[in-house]
Amino acid sequence: MKNLLLLLSLFLIMSCGEKQHDLTVKGKIEGLKKGTIYLKKINDSLLINVDSLVINGSSEFELHSDLDSPEVFFLYLDKNSAENDRITFFADKGITEINTSLKNFVFDAKTNGSKQQKKLEEYRTIMSRLNGHNLDLIKENFEAQKAGDSAKLDTIQKRYDNIVKRKYLHTINFALNNKDSEVAPYLALTEIYNANIRLLDTINNSLTPKVKASKYGKELQRFVDDIKASEEK
Repeated sequence: MKNLLLLLSLFLIMSCGEKQHDLTVKGKIEGLKKGTIYLKKINDSLLINVDSLVINGSSEFELHSDLDSPEVFFLYLDKNSAENDRITFFADKGITEINTSLKNFVFDAKTNGSKQQKKLEEYRTIMSRLNGHNLDLIKENFEAQKAGDSAKLDTIQKRYDNIVKRKYLHTINFALNNKDSEVAPYLALTEIYNANIRLLDTINNSLTPKVKASKYGKELQRFVDDIKASEEK
């Protein structure tokens, strides 16, 4: 009995001594043998390093961070060259798993973690289609410039302006339809920050109390308040 109590006591002491992390980011980079992986985030408009790991032989990694509320992080890979690649993801407390390859670090990335990440991926999927139309217009614009076709250039400009409007409207509707997700204020701050203040205020006022109390909820409130204050001067 005494031995059992002693073992339980030792277990409790060891458990208390281990640091509990809010966020764990782990995964595998197929083909990576040597390099450094960095976990970063934006803090007061600055990109800061949260954790890092030197890879030498193993392609698996595990990084950690404190986390008060769901937040966007960046996974950087320094391959001992001038080139830096990064994967952007929305994390919440718990484990986020990212598996990718050395050859296509960003494009092969499969991220499994928070529900906010799934919402962000849903948004990106639709926006990628609109961005694809943009690439087509760039090609047509180049050809019209070479041909000196001013009428076609005007038409292309109108089509481009229409795509921009569609992207704005989609982002606004997506934020309003997901007012219970921290992705909503994040998109307002990063994708449509220069939209009409009434639209930003509508998104801000639609957020649920939990989201308004989050990192991006508070930032959006400050952003809207600052714009209103500057317009009153």
